[in-house]
Amino acid sequence: MPQVKELLTNELQDLLHAETQLVNALPKMADAARHPKLKEAFEKHLLQTQTHVERLRRVFNLLGEDAQPKTCRAMVGLIEEGQETIQEGTSMDAVAADLALIAAAQRVEHYEIAAYGTARTLARQLGETEATRLLSHTLGEEEGADYLLTAIADPLLQEATLKDAGADTNLETVGSEKRAVTQSQSTQTNTKVRKAG
Repeated sequence: MPQVKELLTNELQDLLHAETQLVNALPKMADAARHPKLKEAFEKHLLQTQTHVERLRRVFNLLGEDAQPKTCRAMVGLIEEGQETIQEGTSMDAVAADLALIAAAQRVEHYEIAAYGTARTLARQLGETEATRLLSHTLGEEEGADYLLTAIADPLLQEATLKDAGADTNLETVGSEKRAVTQSQSTQTNTKVRKAG
C-alpha cells in the first residue's frame, strides 16, 4: 500500500474509533448539561456523530479498505476527562458545571477538527474526490459544533461574572439583557445626534 494511502487509512481507523466512543459519551454529556441549549447541542451533535460514523464507513468503502477501528488513545483520554468533568459538576453551581462541560466538549471538537483536516488533505492528495467531499462535510459539522459551544458559553460566562460580582441573574435572560442595554444606549445616542443636528 502506498505510504499516503496507508497514512490516510490509519487516520480513518483512528477517527472511526473516536467517533464510536463519542456516540456512547454524548448522551452522558447531554444528561449532565443543565442549560437547555447546551443539552440540545449535545443531543444534536449525537445525531451528527452517528452520521459521521456512517460517512467514515463510506470513505473506507471508496478506498477499498475494511472499516476497522484502531484504538484512539487521544479520544479515550478526552472522554475520561469528560467523565471526570461530569462527576465534578454534580457538586458545582449549574453555570460553572455547564462551562466545564463546554470546555471538555471543545477539547474533543478541536481534536476532531485537526484529525478530519488531516484526513481530508490526505484524501485530496490521493485524488479521492468523493472521499475528500465527505470528509470536508464532516469537518464543517465539527467546526459548526465548536462554534455553537462558544455561542452557548458566552452568556454563561457573562452570568458567572455577574454572579461573582454579587449580581442576581437569570440564565435565560443574560443575552437579552445585554441586547436591551445596548439598544437603550443606541436609542439615547440617536436622540442626542438628532438634537445636535
